[in-house]
Amino acid sequence: QVQLVESGGGLVQPGGSLRLSCAASGSIFSNNDMGWYRQTPGKQRELVAVITSGGSTRYADSVKGRFTISRDNAKNTVYLQMNSLNSEDTAVYYCNLKSIVAGTQPDDYWGQGTQVTVSS
Repeated sequence: QVQLVESGGGLVQPGGSLRLSCAASGSIFSNNDMGWYRQTPGKQRELVAVITSGGSTRYADSVKGRFTISRDNAKNTVYLQMNSLNSEDTAVYYCNLKSIVAGTQPDDYWGQGTQVTVSS
């Protein structure tokens, strides 16, 4: 069992910045990907950014150059630095951990979500 707890969401003005954090706890295998997804009303949850245990990153086209994902393996924590925020970034952001274990299907774990609202 893995638990993920997000923090850092809130209300920010257009052009502003926020930093999201997600702390993982429980039975965490070293080989895992951690990422951020977001969901708005009427749309499916979409990948924002992901980072592997080795540090490789991948971003959605809509956030490239504005968002930066990072992780602290010692703290089992992933971060999402969001800059130049605009109204299209308004969503509930979910932390995800994908545990990769040899000989079995990967396990997905999700945080409860944190609201990010970009508005003046």
